[in-house]
Amino acid sequence: MTGPVWPSAAIPREDGDVWRWVLPTVHDASRVRMDLRARLAHPSLASRSTEDAREGLLLVFEELSSNALRHGGGDVEAVIVAVPTGWLIVLTDGAPDAPPRPAVDRDPAFGGMGLPMVAQLSVDYGWSSEPGRKHVWARLPSGSSVATVPQPRSSGPGA
Repeated sequence: MTGPVWPSAAIPREDGDVWRWVLPTVHDASRVRMDLRARLAHPSLASRSTEDAREGLLLVFEELSSNALRHGGGDVEAVIVAVPTGWLIVLTDGAPDAPPRPAVDRDPAFGGMGLPMVAQLSVDYGWSSEPGRKHVWARLPSGSSVATVPQPRSSGPGA
């Protein structure tokens, strides 16, 4: 059984360091995750984020990239924008008519728990489409108490 569609929302505009990767195969997701881990270890990022927040970003990347590669019709691209308050992660794929649908009441042994986990780790999330492309995004906090985290918009009924 699948749940409701994630909220439809435009990708937030963030100014920061932009990291971009193309993921033709599942194997490329592993390579990109290693590259992402190395970038997150940079002293400038490590000093303004917590280890838990960085691990959360890696986990969200893994879940969203896996979904895009398995269900997204190919041509997957990952973009992460690093900002002082955290990160904006956007996975783009070739399935604009297939919105992300979190699993509801599914036995965890059958998988499908990634989107609820992404939502729990994020301060905001959504998806949008354009001809030939779907964008699934999440905004994650840095975990730093000095950073001001943006307030999530309502994702209740009608959002």
